[in-house]
Amino acid sequence: MGIINMRESDEAVTLATDQSLDDSASGMRILLIKLRYMGDVVLSTPVLPLLRKHFPDAKITFLVNPGTAGVLQDNPYLNAVWVLPRQSWWQQLRFIQRVRAEKFTTVIDLTDGDRSAFLSWISGASMRLGYNRDRRWRGKFYSRLLSSAYGSMHMVDYHQQAIAALGIAEPVGNPEIYISTQRTEQERLFSDLSLNGRPLVLLHPTARYSIKAWPLERFAAVADWFIDQGYSVALIGSQREFQIGQQIVNLSKQKPMNLMGQTRLSQLTALMKRSHLLVGNDGGPMHIAAAVGCPVLGLFGPTNPAVWGPRGSHVKVIYKGLNCEECFYPGCSRGEESCMRKISVEEVCHAAQSMLPILRES
Repeated sequence: MGIINMRESDEAVTLATDQSLDDSASGMRILLIKLRYMGDVVLSTPVLPLLRKHFPDAKITFLVNPGTAGVLQDNPYLNAVWVLPRQSWWQQLRFIQRVRAEKFTTVIDLTDGDRSAFLSWISGASMRLGYNRDRRWRGKFYSRLLSSAYGSMHMVDYHQQAIAALGIAEPVGNPEIYISTQRTEQERLFSDLSLNGRPLVLLHPTARYSIKAWPLERFAAVADWFIDQGYSVALIGSQREFQIGQQIVNLSKQKPMNLMGQTRLSQLTALMKRSHLLVGNDGGPMHIAAAVGCPVLGLFGPTNPAVWGPRGSHVKVIYKGLNCEECFYPGCSRGEESCMRKISVEEVCHAAQSMLPILRES
């Protein structure tokens, strides 16, 4: 299964497609659409094994936004992953032609957005399933509207409603990702970290919106606490967030490692698999960690973990449950009484202590 970036040439697209899978799927052709962020794509993966189980001969294609396709790499339930172009009109027109040429029979739009609704319709598929919680004009693009209980259940269960419309009544499992990393690459990564036999804890201190981020000085204090307890600590994030990591390093006494922007996604997942815990704000890395089996302690404020929390075998969240409707975006009016600042360093350390065997025994 190859990831197809539709900004490439037609020849590159043909080469990226796994022809052996295409040839085996001569009947049902399913297009899943999730044009959101990386964490949203991770939370949609539980529907994939059930789709493959019930439609074993179907060709299943997943369409996502640029920058999010990596979490679908090596997924055994997919035939292809497409990346939506966001540049010239000509490229977008070529993409529409490609969608039409694929002759999809079924579209499952998990996005609930205008662009994805249009793509569902333009595909020509006879069955087009989608949400329309705002009751906007886009609902006319679907052949069947899905009942929208958005905000009343976890997003994993919300996505299950879509495949229930196909007669799949089984409950969904937890998110999973299957990114492979060469053993030599893993060994090189961990030898470069110089852990000196210490177990590793990851901290993800950034967020897409500032009001979802726990204060940097508190992450620094937690990093110091972990290191004092005998752990190595690494900060993870994107390259553009590297300076934020440096601020935390400067605020700390024990100086955690700043790996922001220093790892590819495959390396990051390998790091998560070997880590004892990830502590972080609501965001993609939290969901990726839970999906690969890393214990996760999520810090939540304006978003409800009952809807957006990590799903996995060993996850915990800290959430104050304040009503954020009046100040969710673009800013918060509560200042020092904001939902994220109400989470103390002591609370986070206590929650971490309950999740880590070494700390429970100390």
